[in-house]
Amino acid sequence: MNPPRRCKNGPFETVDELQLVYGATPELLYGEDANRNGVLDANENDGDVVLPSDNRDGRLDAGILEYVTVYSRQPNTQSDGSPRINVNTGRAQLQQLLVQIFSTQRAGQIIAQLGPANPPIASVLEFYVRSGMTADEFTQIEGSITTATGAMTPGLVNVNTASEAVLSCIPGIGIANAPALVAYRRSNPDRPASVAWVKEVLSNPTDIQQAGRYLTGQAYQFTADIAALGHHNRGYQRTRFVFDLSGGAPLLVYRQDLTSLGWALGKQVREDLLKLAKN
Repeated sequence: MNPPRRCKNGPFETVDELQLVYGATPELLYGEDANRNGVLDANENDGDVVLPSDNRDGRLDAGILEYVTVYSRQPNTQSDGSPRINVNTGRAQLQQLLVQIFSTQRAGQIIAQLGPANPPIASVLEFYVRSGMTADEFTQIEGSITTATGAMTPGLVNVNTASEAVLSCIPGIGIANAPALVAYRRSNPDRPASVAWVKEVLSNPTDIQQAGRYLTGQAYQFTADIAALGHHNRGYQRTRFVFDLSGGAPLLVYRQDLTSLGWALGKQVREDLLKLAKN
């Protein structure tokens, strides 16, 4: 670049930091969603009349910021704060857990079904498949087991909420299986918030082994996009917050003022507010 930027040689701290990458244009990052509100506004569906430039097809084409994050990490702790049981190195602890929740006989059946710990199990989804457990049984222990060794596991994708576009990027899922996963989610809204249901769609053991290491059924980071008005519909402000619950108590890890992007609540809300002001 001219002038050149020094290379950071470190992890991205925010998604917006992608703007510092050579070639990362606003069109690539934000797409047609100029004000980043997830709604197709009039100026985002008028061709080149008013910025941003769009294809006027009546559909909001988002940029890559819609699909990426830097805040994904899952703690390797149980709900009481104790470490999760590693199913590869903690077979004795695992058996105790199974006995405690089910029975000695059922615990023995599950351990026998798992087989030897070598080769190691790559993910909790692969554990579920190999264990022969029912989905209801697995849901009872999912939050207590792991295959990771660190205090935190970064980069996992919540299979219960991820979009088709994101799922299609995961090895073992790809563009061939992502639509089926999303369709299954929609047709089974009462399924437990687990990864067990993925087995109903990915029947190939190789696909499960590849995809499982990238998936989780839980989320610990949340974004709140808050827009507010002052008295008499004045003093508009919009702020985006990112909260991290991986440490237990909610922690505010990012705050960004988006007021400069303009009105983000849609045309109907503005008209309703104007009617209230007149009354």
